Amino acid sequence: MSLDYSAAVNTAREYYNSEDADNFYAIIWGGEDIHIGWYDNETEPIEIASRRTVTQMADRIAETISPNSRVLDLGAGYGGAARYLAKRFGCNVVALNLSEAENERSRKLNAEQSLDHLVDVIDGSFEEIPAEDASFDFVWSQDAILHSGDRSRVISEVSRVLKSGGEFLFTDPMQADDCPPGVLQPILSRIHLDTLASPQFYVDQGDAVNLTLVNFDCQTQHLTRHYSRVLEETSRRESEIISLISPEYIERMKAGLGHWIDGGRNGYLAWGIFHFAKSA
Repeated sequence: MSLDYSAAVNTAREYYNSEDADNFYAIIWGGEDIHIGWYDNETEPIEIASRRTVTQMADRIAETISPNSRVLDLGAGYGGAARYLAKRFGCNVVALNLSEAENERSRKLNAEQSLDHLVDVIDGSFEEIPAEDASFDFVWSQDAILHSGDRSRVISEVSRVLKSGGEFLFTDPMQADDCPPGVLQPILSRIHLDTLASPQFYVDQGDAVNLTLVNFDCQTQHLTRHYSRVLEETSRRESEIISLISPEYIERMKAGLGHWIDGGRNGYLAWGIFHFAKSA
């Protein structure tokens, strides 16, 4: 299967399938939710803040989603958001994710929470979504699209699988629209990418494929705070996790987190909730 993936996606797949990464994200990053959190204060537990991001996003579609809705979660990780949506709204969710290791955890959690009849976990890439045209009412994604080497294709695929009037809700770590050239190279080198998207990039790409911007709620401060909290927890719990995660991985992670924190504090990064609607 990996031979069909782009180089960027396959790099991400190999990384998230590694034992070090799987253990780190499951233990430190947020449990069922492995994306940027929405923080009420600077010391809030990562898991609480990470779940709040899900609820913040879900509240924006609460009046239009129903038990009859079909939702596609792109880059679903451990499936925390997919299960939340299924529990709260009774909808059917397809959790598409490239990491077989994460998907194994996700399916186990679905079964443990008696949600496997509503949440279907699929191994695959969002650059070529394995679904029919106009087959979903909602597409959802959290901090995953950055891993694509062809983000324009991802947005085009989203438009293809969305029904007319369907909604696309996502977050993604991005560079600021006015980010100076070259300053993000330490981050790009760490995550093996050539570029990050920007808010204007996503607006333009949406326009090109009949996805109309409803709102972009820019909340970059949460990105900076999240990476700071992850770094604090990694350092605090290092003696606990050292038996499960290699020292080399931990040191690389700490250095990488520092680059994200610096980028956020310097105003070079952007993050927030995008909400698009599919026009006819």
